[in-house]
Amino acid sequence: MYHARFKNSHYESGYNWGKLLYQRNKIITNNHTFIITEERKKFAKDCLPIYKKYYPEILEEIKGIAEGQGISYEDLYTFLLSMYCFEFNNRCTCFALKDESNIIFGRNSDFLVELENLYMNCLYRLNNAYAFNGNTTAFVEIEDGINEFGLAVGLTFVYPKIRRPGINAGMLVRYLLERCKTTTEAIKQIKQLPIASTQTLTIADQKGELVVVECNPEKIEIIKPNKDGNFVATANNFNSPKMKEYRNPKIDDWKADDRYKTAYNSLKENRNNFSLKLAQNILSGKYGFICQYDRKTGADTVWSVLYDIKNKKIYRVEGNPSRKKYREDNRLKLI
Repeated sequence: MYHARFKNSHYESGYNWGKLLYQRNKIITNNHTFIITEERKKFAKDCLPIYKKYYPEILEEIKGIAEGQGISYEDLYTFLLSMYCFEFNNRCTCFALKDESNIIFGRNSDFLVELENLYMNCLYRLNNAYAFNGNTTAFVEIEDGINEFGLAVGLTFVYPKIRRPGINAGMLVRYLLERCKTTTEAIKQIKQLPIASTQTLTIADQKGELVVVECNPEKIEIIKPNKDGNFVATANNFNSPKMKEYRNPKIDDWKADDRYKTAYNSLKENRNNFSLKLAQNILSGKYGFICQYDRKTGADTVWSVLYDIKNKKIYRVEGNPSRKKYREDNRLKLI
């Protein structure tokens, strides 16, 4: 996993990172996963006015990266703004739990083994934005993270049956981490923002407010803990009755329903015995299928992370948690 630190303005952080990669002979557009089509170009151009209105600083960061790399700004924003809207690639599992002693957010990120060394853990301390520690299989966009106020957010991608110009999943996570202190604030922002892609967002804060937000360009559904216990869980499908019409049973979602059931049922069965160890064991596959992939197929859990919000600690496995141990990351001390 590649570790990076970003500071100063969004533009400066982007430019410095892009130039650093250039000096190491790493050009983003040379990667075979950097896909640009005419359809994606048109879609990204339609998204631009929305980003200029709601999140202009992220465009400055993208422009900085492009200029540091000496590559086309249009190509770079096309790649990033259209991500999550056309292809169904990364899979993941999220949950959050709470009791008197614990507020814990957990996430496994499942993706392609061939790109394992390119995945990033990022420390952002930018001007006029909340600092956060986050992880991503791309760059600029964030897939899970926790900010200086103890707000944790993580996405699970859902097959995109529909798309509209707006802000995509990875940008939504980053936007919430940079601008929100609580789950309530995050929900308010999600309801106000035009959404481009289809996803769930698991959110937890220091007050212990836990939700899964199932959302796409047409609908938003907020799922809170119920009688089964003080927890929420999700994978790469919608589970609320109002959102099930957007599921696609024909695609390979890497056993999303199995992963969801493992997380949900294990939390339900242990609702009176929550602990960090329980969360680690669930993500490590000790309660059922969740990360037990055959690496020979080219797919695996590429990182697992636990945000111990109540105790202000971060634990991460850079790889599959069934084979590697969690290690504490203390580089971002939460306020």
